[in-house]
Amino acid sequence: MDINVLDIKGQETGRKVTLNENIFGIEPNDHVLYLDVKQYLADQRQGTAKSKERSEHAGSTRKLGRQKGGGGARRGDINSPVLVGGGRVFGPKPRDYSFKLNKKVKVLARKSALAYKAQESAIVVVEDFNFDAPKTKDFIKIAKNLKVDGKKVLLVLPELEKNVYLSARNLEKAEVMTAAQLNSYKVLHADVMVVTENSLKVIDEILTK
Repeated sequence: MDINVLDIKGQETGRKVTLNENIFGIEPNDHVLYLDVKQYLADQRQGTAKSKERSEHAGSTRKLGRQKGGGGARRGDINSPVLVGGGRVFGPKPRDYSFKLNKKVKVLARKSALAYKAQESAIVVVEDFNFDAPKTKDFIKIAKNLKVDGKKVLLVLPELEKNVYLSARNLEKAEVMTAAQLNSYKVLHADVMVVTENSLKVIDEILTK
């Protein structure tokens, strides 16, 4: 698949790049995409939720009523789970939600996500650029020139450009990351990917080695 390379003014440069068919042209695998996205979201969870069980509550252990004849459950002390303010049964405890995925599965998932974006014609290739200073209005101007303003934009750079990153940091629908950081969730979450020329080379090297 050939895509025209645009400049930051949104004009065609006269150059074209060919997307690697072994990445952007494969048949997407939905199951590995599900696993990769599930792992990414699981890694974002802190896992610090905690509730107190019966033994962890501060309160008297005096038996509140008779063992029999009360007409209700045989509750013991005031920390009983059946009472308001008592301990919780089977409540959450701190845990690690992360799990392992094989490298080949993760690579296939990223290829599948990129293939979906290629099928949707949601990839814009732009020549490499940088800002002299961080300016959000400059980033917004480029987005308008590329006709991607108002959409959830994922800008992929070959390496971290601090001024570009800072220029997009305050925009709710824009995200900047390097080609090495690319993951299935971010690709699928974006409406459109804006990829620089050299980023495509990095993506090829990472996903085809």
